[in-house]
Amino acid sequence: MRKRKLPLGDKNMIGLRVTEARSKQGMKQIELLSKLQTSGIDISTPALSLLEGQKRPVSDFELSALADILNVSVDWLLGREETTKR
Repeated sequence: MRKRKLPLGDKNMIGLRVTEARSKQGMKQIELLSKLQTSGIDISTPALSLLEGQKRPVSDFELSALADILNVSVDWLLGREETTKR
């Protein structure tokens, strides 16, 4: 996994957790994008990068889909739970 070149932003709370869950599953961004599109969430590669870098807000629809796809709870993505188990 490449190191982030730019500092994290402050537009969302979940970017780091999305990256963590995706990486733990060995999932590349393109795979996550494909699964999001299958779920009806159409975002671009740059938009996902911005989301993970906390430089883009996340909609409630995106939050729910990300939790389902990454098999984590919304509360975990929001930092309200310590473990990734649902």
